Amino acid sequence: MVKVYKLLIIALSLLPLYVFADITVAPVFTDNMVIQQEMPVYVWGKAPAGEKIKISFMSQRFSTVADANGEWIAVLKAVSATKKPQKLVVSSRSGKIVLSNILVGEVWLASGQSNMEYSMNNHPHHARPKKDDPEVLYKEFKAADSPIIRTMYVECSNNGEILPTAGWKMLSEESLAPVSAAGYFFAKNLSDSLDVPVGLISSSWGGSMIESWMPEEAFKGSQQLNDGYANGSYYGLPVADHYRTMIAPLAPFSMRGFLWYQGEANVLDQRGVGYDVKQRALIDGWRKAWHDDAMPFYFVQLAPYLYSDRKGDENGLPWDALPKFWEEQASCLDVPHTGMIVINDLVDNLKDIHPPYKWIVGKRLALLALNKTYGRDVVSSGPTFKSMEVEDDKVILTFENADGLKTRDGKMPDNFKLKNTKNRYNTAKAQIVGNKVVLSSKTDMARPVTVRYCWSDSSQPNLCNGAGLPAAPFRATEKIK
Repeated sequence: MVKVYKLLIIALSLLPLYVFADITVAPVFTDNMVIQQEMPVYVWGKAPAGEKIKISFMSQRFSTVADANGEWIAVLKAVSATKKPQKLVVSSRSGKIVLSNILVGEVWLASGQSNMEYSMNNHPHHARPKKDDPEVLYKEFKAADSPIIRTMYVECSNNGEILPTAGWKMLSEESLAPVSAAGYFFAKNLSDSLDVPVGLISSSWGGSMIESWMPEEAFKGSQQLNDGYANGSYYGLPVADHYRTMIAPLAPFSMRGFLWYQGEANVLDQRGVGYDVKQRALIDGWRKAWHDDAMPFYFVQLAPYLYSDRKGDENGLPWDALPKFWEEQASCLDVPHTGMIVINDLVDNLKDIHPPYKWIVGKRLALLALNKTYGRDVVSSGPTFKSMEVEDDKVILTFENADGLKTRDGKMPDNFKLKNTKNRYNTAKAQIVGNKVVLSSKTDMARPVTVRYCWSDSSQPNLCNGAGLPAAPFRATEKIK
């Protein structure tokens, strides 16, 4: 703890602070905030060098001294969740700060590009859903009034050194309007299930590349990434811009984990090494900033979209650019404490890069957290490929998370293809047998046998498990003994 404490002092000396009289707290600390339960609580700020700082919160009293640079930090003991409003008091000879209406519960950070930024009041600018009530998002936006859900919206700005936020807010049409819809529905589902306060920090930027959300140290510390890095750019792309202003100033504010919905820009502009390398570096970089290598990181696999049919692009993308990107996203699941949701069933228009079903995205992310982080007995993943076996002219596929395997439209499973002896892929006849899928083909299968499932940017497959969660795309080749 002493070592971490010293590291935090060094790191925090670089962060901008929210000024109040002659003593300050970082801008992430405001009225109406949610403090993370059952974790040490970091509080930091600035005061005249050498000045004694007193902090009180609930039953705790703590004191520290501002260092030679005027930086101070206190680490309070973990506290239990409470819906009863509390006060945090920070005082010294230079002044006193009283923050009110504070709750204790679960805190999460939601980040990414436009599909995470897609806000609670921005839905009129996007297509209405065709499969459900077209006014679901509007109704939820108008009805949102839970006193135990709090939000902090981080504005899209790379100017200056101060975290661009107006602070923590209680729910209202005004405060909720710019907040991530997927993030809000995650918070709502989490709060309803756990019956504790939930704080959501919404920090996203439409059209942004993953490189802009990664700390510079991630490029400097990786040989794969360092090859394209020079003078703050990666193959000509500016790096760390959004991280520096919209993420780093939040650390080490105590929180449970991260939600990530990004990648569309990187499908279109694939500079340097693969996305999997970059996402792994981002996860590692964010966890280092919070001094916790086990912080949950849950992300969204991109939805089907016709990247190969975009008008006006100088270089058209191949039909399998998106499936290969899906594969890179899924490969990151071997990083501990990660999880991925699949949304290939949530698209009405393959030429619309913004699927409207954000309440379902938020719910599926919440299922991941409830299962993996909070230990709830809920199904949090759709079927994922496990193994294949070839018997004569049949291919038997085994899946994990396949209880109640079915199709969402009641038809035979679709989007399965087998490679033939002419090196082409033919649509395979697929049949569900128990919790497995059996494939067969009218043409001779090439050996070794190769299977593709949901392997094009237009694929909208129908396979799901009993919980209605869709199967993830994959490709696999028989292992010849």
